[in-house]
Amino acid sequence: MPENHKAQAQKVLAALWNEKLIPFELTVGKLTKSGEEYTIHFHDSRISTANILVTDDRQFADLVRAAVLDRVARMSGPLRAV
Repeated sequence: MPENHKAQAQKVLAALWNEKLIPFELTVGKLTKSGEEYTIHFHDSRISTANILVTDDRQFADLVRAAVLDRVARMSGPLRAV
């Protein structure tokens, strides 16, 4: 898996934080791949992972953005800073 994908994912997370679209800053711990799906493992206790299904018609950064926004929307409980 290209290290490039991990860097792209971190750039997307930084952009989402700067755009105030996520309630707290996230950092990519590692990125794993199984078949056609990537999993972002975060350094955060509120959200541990987000899954990204890779498709041919969308850019990786767009897939990361959609997956993270979806995962944050499905959170329950208080969204407090750690």
